[in-house]
Amino acid sequence: MAGIKVVVHGALGRMGQEVLRAVTNAPDMEPVGAADGQAQPGMLALPDGSGDIPLSNSLADALSDAQVVVDFSSAAGAMSVLRTASAHHVNAVVGSTGLSDENYAEASKLADDNSVGIIIAPNFAMGAVLLIHLAELAAKYFEYADLTEGHHEAKIDAPSGTAVAIARAVVAGQSAPFKAPKAEQELIAGARGGDYEGVVVHSRRMPGLMAHHEVVFGALGQTLTIKHDSINRESFMPGVTLAVREVVNRTGLTVGLDKIMGL
Repeated sequence: MAGIKVVVHGALGRMGQEVLRAVTNAPDMEPVGAADGQAQPGMLALPDGSGDIPLSNSLADALSDAQVVVDFSSAAGAMSVLRTASAHHVNAVVGSTGLSDENYAEASKLADDNSVGIIIAPNFAMGAVLLIHLAELAAKYFEYADLTEGHHEAKIDAPSGTAVAIARAVVAGQSAPFKAPKAEQELIAGARGGDYEGVVVHSRRMPGLMAHHEVVFGALGQTLTIKHDSINRESFMPGVTLAVREVVNRTGLTVGLDKIMGL
């Protein structure tokens, strides 16, 4: 059986290289092209040494044989990818974060107008998706919630898209507003973190971190901690390949890996 034909956008970046490796190693997928804004057009060697694929600095030039394009770039880059891919009737899997409500609305319209599938997920690590699910289930039993996330120093958005998704899930799971007491004397401005409807959110940015999320619930005499750590970029690849397999079988916009994990 022929494999799903995949183009990797941002193929020269660290995440793009990991995606290309995962697609190359997947028995039911075939990498057919790569694109990167920094690329010199030519050929790109596959990670396993099995051959070469065309490399372009224009995504449109790489899509002629594609069924799916995978993008991990930026919010602006992701929207450019979605416009280009949908116009060529190519499905898309997007892991870029920082998208606005307007971006999601446009992505939905692009998918519907062009009869393609688009999957956008703030996190492709299945453990992180399970954290979001479990946090929503636990939220109704607690009155306080603190959320801490940590990423590498080059991450451009804070808090992370996953942290925002966790905060929204926690609020959705609670019937009454969370309590987020303010310090009577805040000796350092912002020490209590951000406040999302009573969920207190803290962000760390430093070398040595990949993606780390921890939510701590508090009630009288007890706390509950739910934590997930991504140690390396490989942790995202099972979710990416799951999304690639699913997106060719659906049309419209799907937001969140949970929708295809059956949660």
